[in-house]
Amino acid sequence: MNVVMIILAVIGGAVLSIQAAINGKLGSQVGVFRSAFLTFSLGALVSALLIFFFEPAHDLTLLGALCGVPYIVIMVLAVQRIGAAVATVAVIFGQLAMSMLIDNFGWLGNEAIHFSATRLGAVVCLGIALYFIYSSNKTDSVKETVSQASPDA
Repeated sequence: MNVVMIILAVIGGAVLSIQAAINGKLGSQVGVFRSAFLTFSLGALVSALLIFFFEPAHDLTLLGALCGVPYIVIMVLAVQRIGAAVATVAVIFGQLAMSMLIDNFGWLGNEAIHFSATRLGAVVCLGIALYFIYSSNKTDSVKETVSQASPDA
C-alpha cells in the first residue's frame, strides 16, 4: 500500500507541474490574480461536489486551504519568469525542507520522524538539482540571445 501511495504522490506532483505551466501561461494572458481566482473557483466547485457526494461529515479547517493561495499566486508569477522546471524544483525544495522540519518536531499533530544524515543528503541533492536546472536556463538564454544577435542565425 505504501508503494501505491508513493506512486499517487508522484502523479500528484506531475499534475502540479502541469497546473503550474498552464497557470503561468494563463496568468500572462488574463493576469496573475484572475488566474489564481479561476484556479480556486474551479477547484472549490470540484471539491464541493466531491465533498457532497463522497465525504462523511467532519470538522473542517481553513488553514490548509489558505496555504494554497500563496502557492498558486507565486507559481503563476514564477513560471512566467523562470520557467516551469525551475519553479517546480524550487517548490519541491521548499516542500522537502519544511516537511522535514514538520517531521522532526512533530508539528501540526504529526508523529515525529527524526532528522538523519540520509535526509540531509536528500535536501542537498535536491538543492544541487535546483542549481543545475537554474544554471542551464541561464546558459540556454545566453545561447539564444547570442544566436538571435548573430546574422548567421
